[in-house]
Parts: sequence; structure tokens; C-alpha cells
Amino acid sequence: MSEPLDWNPIRALARRVLREGQPLSLTDDVRELLLRSAREVAISDAEAARALASDADALQLLEEISNRISKGSRRLTRTISAVVRCRDAGDVDGARQLLHDVLTVEVVPLYQDILNTYLESLDDEP
Repeated sequence: MSEPLDWNPIRALARRVLREGQPLSLTDDVRELLLRSAREVAISDAEAARALASDADALQLLEEISNRISKGSRRLTRTISAVVRCRDAGDVDGARQLLHDVLTVEVVPLYQDILNTYLESLDDEP
């Protein structure tokens, strides 16, 4: 991913549509936002393009993108907090295992990168 991620637009769209009940209007800009955001959360271009063929599928795509961002973020935050507690208690192996466990389920590339960075930093621990 060469450009920095900005999930504020997709979060705002999800809030309006999924929480406030506004209709999903598939304008060119919204389609591009959904395609780009899908790619950023490891949904293939082909799968995203298929989803944009109908309003109902596009709504499900938006929901899946939103879920991957929010659930991944919460999982990342909890994991890092637990990793720091383990590391500070001298349990580097336990911290390492926590990261490995979460990496088996995390699909969002940004979150995977962050988890791998923490894992690499633990490898520098004695």
C-alpha cells in the first residue's frame, strides 16, 4: 500500500448507512471508496466488484469492511495491551505466543504489519 490509509470516509459512510439508516447510494465516488477500502482490508477486487453489482450486496460489502476495521482494531488494541503486560512481567514467550495467535486470525494487512512489528521487537528481547 503506497498511499497512507484514511479510513475516516469509509467509517463515516458506515455510520450513516449502517447505524443511522440512510440509504446507500452507489455513486461513482462511493463505488471507488468501497473498492479501495475493500482492498485495504483484504477483500479481493473481484469479490468487491461482484458485491457492487447489487444494492444488497454492496450493503453487505460495506458491513464487512466496517467489521474488519472495527473488530481488527479492537483485537489489535487488546492484544498489544496484553503483550506489553506479559513482556513487562518478563514473559516474553507468552507475549510472543499472543501475537502469533492473533496473527492466525487477523486479515487486515495494516493490523498484520503492526502485529509483526511488535513480534519483531520481542525478538530483540533477551
